Amino acid sequence: MAERTDIAAQPLSRREFTLEAALALLSTVVITVEGCGSRSTSTPTPTAPTPAPVSDVNGSVSANHGHVATITGAQITASNGFSLNIQGTATHPHTVDITQADLRALQSRQTVSKDSSNNSGHMHAVTFTPA
Repeated sequence: MAERTDIAAQPLSRREFTLEAALALLSTVVITVEGCGSRSTSTPTPTAPTPAPVSDVNGSVSANHGHVATITGAQITASNGFSLNIQGTATHPHTVDITQADLRALQSRQTVSKDSSNNSGHMHAVTFTPA
C-alpha cells in the first residue's frame, strides 16, 4: 500500500477510505487459527462398570474325612459346567457335578447344595455358600 503524501491536496475516494479503515481495524486484531478439520462434538460412549471379581467358594462336605471342595472364581466366571474332584487328603475320590445353573446361582451369591458321587460305599452332601 502506497503512502499518501499529499493528503490535504487530494481527498480519499470511498474505496480508498474503506480499504484504509479496514486495514486500520485489522491491524489491532489477533487472528487465531486452530487445527484443520471439523470440530466433532460427539458424546463419549459410556462404558459398562467392571464387575467385581468373583471369589473362590469353598464347599462344606458332610461326614468329611479329608475331602476338599473348592470352586474357583475363574470356574464360576467361565460358567461352563464341570465335574469337581473333591478327594483332597481322603484315601478315595468323589466328584460333584457342577452345572451352568449352579454357577449362575453362585454368581448371584446363592447357596448351592449337591450330592457327590457314590464311591467306597458312601457319598457326601456338599454345600457351597458364597461370601
